[in-house]
Amino acid sequence: MHIKDIELHNFRNYSDEKISFAGTVNIFLGKNAQGKTNLLEGIYLNGLGRSFKNVREKDLITFGRDFCRLKTRFYQDNDEDEKVNELAITRDGKKGIKVDGVEIKKTSELLERLFIIVFSPEDLKIVKDEPERRRKFIDREMCQIRAGYLSDLSDYKRVLKQRNAYLKGENIDMDMLSIWDVQLASLGTRIIERRRSFIEKLEEISREIHYKITGGTERLQLKYEPCEFDPDKVREDIRNRTTGHGPHRDDFSIIADGIDLRKFGSQGQQRTAALSLKLSEIKIIEEEKREKPILLLDDVLSELDNDRQVYLLNSLGENQMFITTTDIIGSVARNLPEGKIFKINNGQVEIDV
Repeated sequence: MHIKDIELHNFRNYSDEKISFAGTVNIFLGKNAQGKTNLLEGIYLNGLGRSFKNVREKDLITFGRDFCRLKTRFYQDNDEDEKVNELAITRDGKKGIKVDGVEIKKTSELLERLFIIVFSPEDLKIVKDEPERRRKFIDREMCQIRAGYLSDLSDYKRVLKQRNAYLKGENIDMDMLSIWDVQLASLGTRIIERRRSFIEKLEEISREIHYKITGGTERLQLKYEPCEFDPDKVREDIRNRTTGHGPHRDDFSIIADGIDLRKFGSQGQQRTAALSLKLSEIKIIEEEKREKPILLLDDVLSELDNDRQVYLLNSLGENQMFITTTDIIGSVARNLPEGKIFKINNGQVEIDV
């Protein structure tokens, strides 16, 4: 699949822009804080209905404006018809989405139209950072490709929020608490089963990729560490005023040749493992959805050494890419297919000829 063009109106620091893209590689070149990442964020937002950053939606609107609007035209690999996604957000928190001119009620209806994967410097911290980052990595991918997972995850978070709010009150009613417990147990079981299946698939593919990146010197293993909801811990939850068990506490270990990379791996080993996991996302989408996902590389090349840069770019040659960078070094340029280069300067976009 590939994106033909995007229109941005009052989005971040873009007042009114329409950009037509190459079907291969598109490089956004410019100094820091000029709007390069904002462009990637706009592409992702209009594809999946949410930002890949942890931001309030009203903050996506240009300062002093009442709304923002985005429009994307794209093609899927298995359909010759042009597709159109449109999204608008108002300052008062309302969001409207249209697909092919028809308004939809749920953001989830956008899924499986555009498959987009983000590579960022933060993704290279998947291995060494806190469990929440690894859960988000798994959830973000599964919400795109596993039907029903987003619904279960959203329902689980809603019930968890209600239960935690109740636990912070006084005079806890055990019968009232048990209503939430039944829901959390049921939803949590489904989430854990689906995560287990996905992580098994992720391990199978990432092991092969990691073996190639390391020249056959390391074998990667993923060990899922589920945390099932435990209603027998209710007294502990009441004492701590929060829910201490459930898939919101899940984690998975990333191991190479028996070494837990989070605890004992070098920075190079951790980044190689993270790269293997991200590249596995692409393979899973291609196998399960028969589509080549769109790739957003947000200043990630500067975080990799030359060998990993070359491996990454050689692995992505058939996918449409959007790359942000402050400079194009020779080794990068030599390993990129012909495409377009855009100069970004304070929200203004020009094609570099």
